[in-house]
Amino acid sequence: MRKKLAVTVTLFIIVGAGLGTAVAFGYLNIHQPKIQKTAYGDIYLAFTGEVYDKIKNNYWDKVPDDQLAILYKLAIDKVTTKTSTSDPKTKDDIIQLIKTTIADYDKDKKKEFVASVNDIVLANLKPFGRSRLYTQKETQALSDTVVNKDTATDLYAAIGADKNATPKDIATAYQKTENELRNDKTPEGQQKLAEAKRAYDALSNPDNKAVYDQTKIEPTVIYKLLTSDIFYIHLTKFSPQSFDELQKAINSIDPAKKNGPTSMILDLRGNIGGAIDILQYFLGPFIGPDRYAYEFFHQGDTTPFKTKVGWLAGLVRYKKVVVLINEKDQSSTEVMAATLKKYNVGVLVGTTTKGWGTVESVIPLEQQIDPNEKFSVLMVHDLTLRDDGQPIEGKGVDPTINIKDKDWQKQLMSYFNYPGLVEEVRKLVQ
Repeated sequence: MRKKLAVTVTLFIIVGAGLGTAVAFGYLNIHQPKIQKTAYGDIYLAFTGEVYDKIKNNYWDKVPDDQLAILYKLAIDKVTTKTSTSDPKTKDDIIQLIKTTIADYDKDKKKEFVASVNDIVLANLKPFGRSRLYTQKETQALSDTVVNKDTATDLYAAIGADKNATPKDIATAYQKTENELRNDKTPEGQQKLAEAKRAYDALSNPDNKAVYDQTKIEPTVIYKLLTSDIFYIHLTKFSPQSFDELQKAINSIDPAKKNGPTSMILDLRGNIGGAIDILQYFLGPFIGPDRYAYEFFHQGDTTPFKTKVGWLAGLVRYKKVVVLINEKDQSSTEVMAATLKKYNVGVLVGTTTKGWGTVESVIPLEQQIDPNEKFSVLMVHDLTLRDDGQPIEGKGVDPTINIKDKDWQKQLMSYFNYPGLVEEVRKLVQ
């Protein structure tokens, strides 16, 4: 089911982006769109024509040809450092302009020019900098980020432990590192302490350690009992394995245990998002099966998505739920926060989220300008909508209780009248 939604976003035209500039992590869909073949008799022109078509068909907003042609013209001016007197209106006008510009270039200069122009155009699509021309290396790095794989960091070195260390050894090594860095308030010291904590979270659990040893993939769901009555779950990222990790976390508390915890703190703070498709599964345990969970906006239409699974028995026991959010939360995390707020699943506590509400898709290209390099387009394909139907982009998701309010603890007490829960939330946010 699709419905029309009017969203007005002004298209600003800027230049100055460069090929290879990193894009911040948001949503990611990797898919194979329908290839549109072009025939210009020149691979550099065909490459540009295909990127142009990808923008027209896949970009979240409708861009008139004359506006897109202006973007290309300004990008060409930027790369050549000359101001052209041409006034392109269509794709064919742009193809002709590029053909004339590169006529006397050698092969390497043609490749560099065409890649730079198309990357600048993509980077200047709003939101600026999120659509880009990606190399194979950049695409692989993005894929690694989605699955929570960091090949550049050795967690064993971060914690000062051996790969054959037992859980007890890991705990001892972490405690030693934590003691050494506890009073180090320098940025370097704080970063080392954060990496040590990250290493402990990944390596102290034997199952997580085994996965890391084999794949370098780190867990995305960290959980523990804060008190006998308060269960804590920290979701650090949305990765393909996150739903399985959530189930393991929930099932770690025996549902039949009568004196088990009845309160939960679901910590979404600092989660920069990830694989968007998992949300249809991830939200089901919290709001039930076949429920409208969230919507995407694309070129004037909205598309709703329903949950694909239902309740988890292990969640039924939690009568008091606090959901922590903050200004670092973005993308999938903001969608989840908006959905939980819409369905009154717990009380959202914290600060307004980042307002990074885009879905990026990695779109392969058929036309390639270098036999040794395979370019793809990272495209902002959709905008996401929050619980009130407005785009998350630029607005974020507001908490129910903002911790910047002086009386936020009193507000939380009015919901649950549970001093112990309020105290644990206070320790976490402060």
